[in-house]
Amino acid sequence: MYLKKLQIGNVELENNLILAPMAGITDLPFRIIVEKFNPGMVCTEMVSSKALFYGDEKTKKLLKTDGEKVPVSMQIFGSDPETMGFAAKYVSELADIVDINMGCPAPKVVKNGDGSKLLLDLNKVEKIIKAVVANSKVPVTVKFRKGWNNDNIVACEVAQIAEKCGASAITIHGRTRDEFYTGKTDLEIIRKVKQSVKIPVIGNGDIVDEETAKFMFEYTGVDGIMIGRGSIGNPWIFEQIAYYLQTGAKLPRPALKEKFEILKKHIELAIQEKGEVVAINEMRKHIAYYTKNMPDSTSFRNEINHIDNKKELIEKIEQYFLNFKDV
Repeated sequence: MYLKKLQIGNVELENNLILAPMAGITDLPFRIIVEKFNPGMVCTEMVSSKALFYGDEKTKKLLKTDGEKVPVSMQIFGSDPETMGFAAKYVSELADIVDINMGCPAPKVVKNGDGSKLLLDLNKVEKIIKAVVANSKVPVTVKFRKGWNNDNIVACEVAQIAEKCGASAITIHGRTRDEFYTGKTDLEIIRKVKQSVKIPVIGNGDIVDEETAKFMFEYTGVDGIMIGRGSIGNPWIFEQIAYYLQTGAKLPRPALKEKFEILKKHIELAIQEKGEVVAINEMRKHIAYYTKNMPDSTSFRNEINHIDNKKELIEKIEQYFLNFKDV
């Protein structure tokens, strides 16, 4: 059976389905919503090691975990071993797992030598992992891509460095930095990484439903899977995949009324956490995903983009959702 508990260092996850870290997405309200559908672990948005080093209060707020019940992995990024060591010491007081980001492809991240840019300097990769492991009180994991580009495929080497330096698990996204999120994730490289190390390997990329989750397990032999974009506007994906892996059958998709209640709760949590103005602005992207492929969703989204108060927003969403019958 593919669904099972997963041991990462001294931390045991109830299952091996994990919410991926996503900048601007996996904040506290979203993680609490996802937790209702029983993932094994959730991950924070990535936080800058330099920002933590210099005491940035806005960055510290990203690490708030009030009300969370499942293990939380906090992801740090940076390219300086000293500040990464400092960040590891700081977040390991708060987190169940400390994760090192070596996969982010965003231009504003790689221009500073961070994220996936590290894949071009394996000596630095080693120094950073050693510094984080030495300073963390909790297990350390590393998330990375298969390489910078097709001329620089280093995933197996990075996996082996991580294992040698004391990482407790790794997550491999089967794309290069050049590919960003285009094309298909390379399951073959994930399979090779799994075969190259003894620590747990978590597969990431293009897991959007029950079948893609099962195929990731089947083809690559990974110990767990990490779900990112497939969970946006679709937080029940964890429950659905778990049920499918256990039974071979599919749970029905949430009814529109249930979907509305989940979205409403998400909005309320976001407002409680960030205030009405900021929360409503940030929730627009989530609403777009919750309503994707629904009738007249484009015109609906255009309407709600002009709403800036909670009462009107929730009334408009309720009116939209309950206007259609479940198919």
